[in-house]
Amino acid sequence: MEDEEAFADLGRTILTRLGYRVITASKPSEAIQLAKESPERIELIITDIIMPEMNGKELSSILLKENPDIKILFMSGYPSNVIAYQGILEEGINFIQKPFSLKEISLKIRRVLDAE
Repeated sequence: MEDEEAFADLGRTILTRLGYRVITASKPSEAIQLAKESPERIELIITDIIMPEMNGKELSSILLKENPDIKILFMSGYPSNVIAYQGILEEGINFIQKPFSLKEISLKIRRVLDAE
């Protein structure tokens, strides 16, 4: 779930080229609806931390209630002190700082998906 449409389009293109099937949403309520309606099992949610409607942690809590096995990868372009103030950067949280390279995101996704 990325709140900037151009970045979401780029993300979809990159992840598709890496071999992943991708569903994108432009706002949290849309992500929740798409997750509920998806005929396929969703294994990973990549979400911005600071978004309109609700933050990424609130979104992940809702999605995890529906599917507790789903993995979450948070991302943000905001400085870490701003994110920490939001109460989201806790130990054990999967996080990647924007901007990131293709190699960084592909390695991070693989680590998150392979984690127990």
